Amino acid sequence: MVDQQAFVTCATNDTYALGALVLAHSLRNVQTTRKLAIIVTPQVTNKIRSLLGNVFDLIKVVDVLDSKDEANLTLLTRPELGVTFTKFHCWRLTQFQKCVFLDADILVVQNCDELFDREELSAVPDVGWPDCFNSGVFVFQPNEETYSAIIKFAIQNGSFDGGDQGVLNMFFKDWRTADISRHLSFIYNMNANATYSYQPAYKQFGKDVKIVHFLGHIKPWMQMYNSETGRVQPDSPHSFEHLQLWWDLFMRQVQPNLTEECSGIAGELSKLQIGPIAPGSSAFIQSSEARRYAWERGQVDYMGADAFSNIEKKLQESIEGSKK
Repeated sequence: MVDQQAFVTCATNDTYALGALVLAHSLRNVQTTRKLAIIVTPQVTNKIRSLLGNVFDLIKVVDVLDSKDEANLTLLTRPELGVTFTKFHCWRLTQFQKCVFLDADILVVQNCDELFDREELSAVPDVGWPDCFNSGVFVFQPNEETYSAIIKFAIQNGSFDGGDQGVLNMFFKDWRTADISRHLSFIYNMNANATYSYQPAYKQFGKDVKIVHFLGHIKPWMQMYNSETGRVQPDSPHSFEHLQLWWDLFMRQVQPNLTEECSGIAGELSKLQIGPIAPGSSAFIQSSEARRYAWERGQVDYMGADAFSNIEKKLQESIEGSKK
């Protein structure tokens, strides 16, 4: 029975695969007895797939599903969520009888195998609109007919938020009222920012949290990290505890195996070196995408990569390049 159950996640590129790798190692660390499966798209490189194969029991390569619903995606200012339709392929993993889906930007901090005792569709109320469930964590039963029905429904009805959460809430529309046992506790999908938004509750119940979800634009792998001290420098101090846990696991289990063959942020983070830094170098490590977000938030590394001398050098190289 246990062999027919699995935690499932999804990665559409090497960057999100970093999160999937940390997620998988976090599940192994809490000694789950269930299988681990991941859905990936062709954009995930062979190097990353080999690393995924070291920790996941099953890798399923699928085509990208995109809602192409630009009008609704604009409501979230998150156009990249269109490809989250790819997660609907999880219903096609019929070699398993029951599964728990976990987004790749999740960290498991305590064993949560009891979730497999729940029925489809069980999920945690969304913090933004509790009458809807958050689709970052949900219990489901793989079934080809369900998969086909969801795809047909999505094509005919679209998504009220342009992403998978809108479709799934419309498809499983009786979740709100039909059976309260399908409403999972917040401890199974805690927003990492909850330590700030309702701090008294976190002080009271935080010890019970089992699954942490890093919602929003800025993912753990995009945070500023000090390679000399081994400490993350989050944009919000309220999420430090869990971000540090994520980075500790990443640096221990994932980063040493990355190479420049990896694409996107994964390739950039493969160059990370821990320990004392050379004079004039920066101890802070960020991907180019993460640095862009940091600049937008006013977090500039004036003494390192963003020092005026480096900016001046980059400008000069661009000027000389344009003359050729």
